[in-house]
Amino acid sequence: MLEVKGHGQPAQDLAPTYKHPGARRALIGLLGPAFVASIAYVDPGNLAANLTAGAQYGYLLVWVLVAANVMAVLVQYQSAKLGIVTGKSLPEILGERLKPFWRRAFWVQAEVVAAATDLAEVVGGAIALYLLFGLPLPLGALIVGAVSMLLLAVQARQKQRPFEFIIMFLLGIITIGFLAGLFISPPDPGAALAGLMPGFQGPDTVLLAASMLGATVMPHAIYVHSALSRDRHRPDEHLHVPPAAIARLVRATRFDVVAALAIAGLVNIGMLLLAASTLGGEEGTDTIEGAHAAITANLGPIVGVVFAVGLLASGLASTSVGCYAGGSIMQGLLKIRIPVMARRVVTLIPAVVLLAVGFDPTWALVLSQVVLSFGIPFVLVPLVMLTSNKALMGRFADGPALRIAAIISVVLVVALNLVLLWLTFSGGS
Repeated sequence: MLEVKGHGQPAQDLAPTYKHPGARRALIGLLGPAFVASIAYVDPGNLAANLTAGAQYGYLLVWVLVAANVMAVLVQYQSAKLGIVTGKSLPEILGERLKPFWRRAFWVQAEVVAAATDLAEVVGGAIALYLLFGLPLPLGALIVGAVSMLLLAVQARQKQRPFEFIIMFLLGIITIGFLAGLFISPPDPGAALAGLMPGFQGPDTVLLAASMLGATVMPHAIYVHSALSRDRHRPDEHLHVPPAAIARLVRATRFDVVAALAIAGLVNIGMLLLAASTLGGEEGTDTIEGAHAAITANLGPIVGVVFAVGLLASGLASTSVGCYAGGSIMQGLLKIRIPVMARRVVTLIPAVVLLAVGFDPTWALVLSQVVLSFGIPFVLVPLVMLTSNKALMGRFADGPALRIAAIISVVLVVALNLVLLWLTFSGGS
């Protein structure tokens, strides 16, 4: 009988039956892994991409965020289901199935994606500290790294549930920080609805769309969600778990994913709408510092401070989850476990160096999201193949509708990246 980590009750007793209050409490007790993974969808890279899109092109790219969030719900559910059903993370399964050369090559691209993620998150936190306290960006990056070590120490001591609560608390701060301005400067409903119609306005909007997609459908979040679900629900893959118990856990996971990604999607769309309604047409608002200054000038200093606090919470939470994801990737693919604190120090170096040499921090954020966009196919293709494999997933393999939706998502992502490559190297002609 499976013990659910942190609760000490059988999984089949905790899984929801939806028939009485106790079942509803059990369902709430199973929530958490998706909220940790969803932090990746509201990190500073999202902020940079969405503010840039809204400030420069108004409501034009709202449709990109809506489509990306639907895709995010789909793939995060598949990742979580894979971890619950198999008792293994996605990197672990790939590590078992790939030949040594391809396993190492796959790890290299996954680590590049994880490094780009961490760069965005540390830089975002450093910008927040600069906006709040005027701290130099390199010093801010070091502080963000130090605080993230404290958060990771909680998880490293096998205390996943407290780690989840901390991340969920920070998600609440992020939501308030990034959406508060909408109550003072609401968007134009008609223009926002018009933005749901797919379309571009030249190569720059394609680049932004790829950046927004990379910031919304996060490769490292897909890798780590399977590990989070495994650690919470199946800490010992060798224990036999009745199919009925797994089925109830999978159903509970759907609620977890939908609830978490609904909040993340609301925040993402809200950021773009705020930029479109408040920053559109103003010079210098294509940087986080410029956007913060414009928000403060237009909506008041209190909203500006709340916005900066939300950015700081985003940087702290997302860099902690990103570092955890990188460790899961390395352990699964290379069978190497590096102490999380050592990994935190190593991954902090690129961000500190870039900030120390004066590289534009907002542009670094946007470019990091483009890198993430190119990493998406490498995680989506194997995920779709594995979750559709009946030999691996049994009765929990993807049905025809889910499989078709996943394949369409992969095709759209690959097509967008190919268009981006063509526009970049053809000069947009």
